[in-house]
Amino acid sequence: MSKISKLFKGSSSSSGSSSKSKQHRSKGGPSPQEAIHRLRETEEMLTKKQDYLEKKIEQEIATAKKHGTRNKRAALQALKRKKRLEQQLTQIDGTLSTIEFQREALENSHTNTEVLKNMGFAAKAMKHAHQNMDIDKIDDLMQDITEQQDVAREISEAISGPFGEQFDEDELLAELEELEQEGLQESMKSMGGLPSVPSSKLPSSQPTHRATTKKRAEDDDDMRMLASWAT
Repeated sequence: MSKISKLFKGSSSSSGSSSKSKQHRSKGGPSPQEAIHRLRETEEMLTKKQDYLEKKIEQEIATAKKHGTRNKRAALQALKRKKRLEQQLTQIDGTLSTIEFQREALENSHTNTEVLKNMGFAAKAMKHAHQNMDIDKIDDLMQDITEQQDVAREISEAISGPFGEQFDEDELLAELEELEQEGLQESMKSMGGLPSVPSSKLPSSQPTHRATTKKRAEDDDDMRMLASWAT
């Protein structure tokens, strides 16, 4: 192999290695945090430039007013400088809007990436937690728990139920009523039964006509006696 071919081979191999290293760096790329930080720095720099331009515009306006019609050339030069400064200020406003939009999009992308990363981490943890769990065993366990709960409820009902012989309350009330009737009948027999109703008509409680006439005559005699005493 000639020296020239070796030279070209070496240059090609070096260029290939350099291109590979560039590709490797491009694949790695800056982190989202670094890019966001640089965008914020650029925003701060442009904001300061805005403040500077606004002050310069005010100065040029003051210069134009100062010269006025007495020195038109100086006044016109000041107004031209003001126009150029205003154009720069307009360009900076557009640039800031673009940078702000890019920064917000990058922040949202970074947030979504972190959210997805955490969700993937949680999914792996859940998978690891369920790794040793068998659905059939879980169903059997839940069935056993349900059966034991039923047994415990039956035991509680048995313990809390009434203890001893059971009687029908309606039958007891009926028997008590019969005993009361028998006791009432025996009391009546011991008293000789019910009193007999008289067959003859009872005398009237109103006074007779004869008694009324006699009382009226006695009242008249009393009145005449009182009249004689008065005379």
